[in-house]
Amino acid sequence: MNKKVLEVSLEKFTPQGDEENMEIIKSRKITYQQKVLELARKAENSLNVLNITKNVQQYRDEGIICDLFEGNAPYRPRYVVPDYARFMKNGSKFLELSAPKNIWEATNNLLILYKHVPSITSFPVYIGNIDYLLEPFINDEKEAYNAIKLFLIHIDRTITDSFCHANIGPLDTKAGRMILDIQREIQTSIPNISLKYSKNTPDSFAISAINTAFATAKPSFANNEIFENEFGTEYAIASCYNGLPIGGGSFTLVRLNLAGLAKKTKYKKEFLNVLLPDAVERMASYMDERIKFLVEESNFFEGSFLVKEGLISKDRFTAMFGMFGLAECVNHFIDSDRLEDRFGHSEMADNIGLEIIERLYEEVNKHYNEYCKFSNGKFLLHAQVGIDSDEGISPGCRIPIGEEPELYKHLLQSSKFHKFFPSGIGDVFAFEKTAKNNPQYVLDIIKGAFKENMRYISFYASDSDVIRITGYLVKRSEMEKLERGEQVLRDTVELGLGSVKNQGILSRKVRKV
Repeated sequence: MNKKVLEVSLEKFTPQGDEENMEIIKSRKITYQQKVLELARKAENSLNVLNITKNVQQYRDEGIICDLFEGNAPYRPRYVVPDYARFMKNGSKFLELSAPKNIWEATNNLLILYKHVPSITSFPVYIGNIDYLLEPFINDEKEAYNAIKLFLIHIDRTITDSFCHANIGPLDTKAGRMILDIQREIQTSIPNISLKYSKNTPDSFAISAINTAFATAKPSFANNEIFENEFGTEYAIASCYNGLPIGGGSFTLVRLNLAGLAKKTKYKKEFLNVLLPDAVERMASYMDERIKFLVEESNFFEGSFLVKEGLISKDRFTAMFGMFGLAECVNHFIDSDRLEDRFGHSEMADNIGLEIIERLYEEVNKHYNEYCKFSNGKFLLHAQVGIDSDEGISPGCRIPIGEEPELYKHLLQSSKFHKFFPSGIGDVFAFEKTAKNNPQYVLDIIKGAFKENMRYISFYASDSDVIRITGYLVKRSEMEKLERGEQVLRDTVELGLGSVKNQGILSRKVRKV
């Protein structure tokens, strides 16, 4: 650490900072592991290594630009998406692991590697297309079922962050069927799972996935044809619902608060032609600065065995330009309390929303970053799912909770925005418990939505313990424990509880069959 950085760091250790550290150390509500992570974040944020301009800092202070707690000194990419198939084929010299020969070695090797995959959460946000990874090792099905069950329980108990994400599909496999059956049996909130759904996915496999989703709020359904068209076959759904290249990932995810930005003017024209381009320029420059430090100074890519063994490559990374609060932004310019005039209900309001996103897409794609080689120097637009403190602001392009229209109208309205967001957008639907008796009905809804070019869809049963908050899963029972002041194993439960209180997650419209 150079002298200048050290001096700045020491200045940050104020008596107030010491008090906050002691609160973490003395807390009875968080586990030892959670304390370690909190203290590490405090240490990172005591540094000041980024050159942030005054106009960027102004928007950060106002909450218009939000870096989602990435920290003041980027020393790892936000999202890392290893090539697990390569790992299974070659093993790892660094980890002293040979290529696996049976189901026990396969699951054990993956669990070891997961401990060494970084991300912004310090846990892996992508753990592979796990059905395809494990399928070659299934000989005795009873033995494989037991091994995969222990594998999934181990993940839930050790990767205690529900931004951890697995993929299955699009093809039907024995391993995929087992994973779905086991999830119905153990009903864990981790890992999150997406089914890459395509025209080649058998209905019976999709219905098994729907039955699992009603039991445990996963898997979600990703439109495989859309993602493959944009990323090629080597893509992953990571973290919440983020489309990213396998063997790479995302350097950073920063988000733009459209609702907050809209409050700076009464005039849509000024917003579109002045405020929005300026805000994009400010945020893009901030993302550039974060990426520059990570690539040029942190030595992450020079020091990681994941790079040396070909599991990730710097050239397969991109960056995600996030946004949220479109509904509130549009409603600001509509200026009407009548539901029929507002976003999600009025053709005029929805057209304004499309106009805003089209302009945002245009402005973001004007920017060039030399390190985002996978995406040809461009940032990928992302409809960010929100955080627990987003009171009164809706995730991404979603219709506000409590204002949802009928299901078919909701799907048609939502699908219009999905083409702009290659790195992720999705909608969540809660179904009344009787829908469990008619999974074919839900499959028909998914097929219809994907024909309208919807990218990603999630659902759960209204009586399920595991529920989808935004892009991640939390158990109701664990939120209740946390609210009673008890410790919980999974750190995302606190985020879920905050979202329930501030965003009304449990008040989503329940869809009936």
